[in-house]
Amino acid sequence: MRLRTSAAALLAATLLGGCATSVDPIERLGRKAAQRVGPQHPAVEPAYRRWGLAAPLAAPPRPSARPGPPGARDAGPPPVVDRVRTADKVVFLTYDDGAERDPRFVDMVRDLRLPVSMFLTDSVVGPGYGHFARLLSVGADLQNHTLDHPSLRGLPYAGQRTEICGQRDKLRARFGVRPRLLRPPYGRYDATTLHAAADCGVSAVVLWRAAMTDSDLHYVHGPRALRPGDVLLVASDDDLDGPGLRERTARLLRRVQEQGLTVGRLQDYL
Repeated sequence: MRLRTSAAALLAATLLGGCATSVDPIERLGRKAAQRVGPQHPAVEPAYRRWGLAAPLAAPPRPSARPGPPGARDAGPPPVVDRVRTADKVVFLTYDDGAERDPRFVDMVRDLRLPVSMFLTDSVVGPGYGHFARLLSVGADLQNHTLDHPSLRGLPYAGQRTEICGQRDKLRARFGVRPRLLRPPYGRYDATTLHAAADCGVSAVVLWRAAMTDSDLHYVHGPRALRPGDVLLVASDDDLDGPGLRERTARLLRRVQEQGLTVGRLQDYL
């Protein structure tokens, strides 16, 4: 009787101990698997939503016509353009000096794969070298905006040539790029500008059809609607006090999407 009582007590102790630590191999496997999975995290927000868009940007089509190599253009002054003749449903986003003031703009260009064109002066590129190197690494084009940002109109040929060729050489030395596009400061130019630009290897002088400011999209001339091939300028933080460069860009992108367009790479068309 005493032996049976001791055995029963031992069995009860074993069973009670098993309630604290399971010896079931299947249960141990399930616990370990759950530990490996860890806590569940919410899904990452899509990039386009992080930057204020309701839908992803449509991929641009393959350009219907590509420019020839530098020097292939017929002799003579480069064309002055604010719009590219194309049936492709694309517009072109351009920026002048000022993007260096918003370090997160690089993240926006990378996340949305924006094919933007930056027209830069040397006084901005020098201090902002690292910022523009990062922009170049995520797909931005770096283009010519002269050395010192003077109004070119009325300057003698030698001075204009120095401003244009000098910045071409600076961009090549700093970044290994050879800019083919020129935006004259303030959009001001004359016949001498075109002569000097041609001698500096410029294939097109680029103005803009409309500019995105704090308040709205302002058209240089009609019609008051976006059209395929329009060159658009996003105003820099230097000139405005309202929403920053990223918010102005997001507003413009929403307008582009509403009109059934997307963003193309300007260099592919000029």
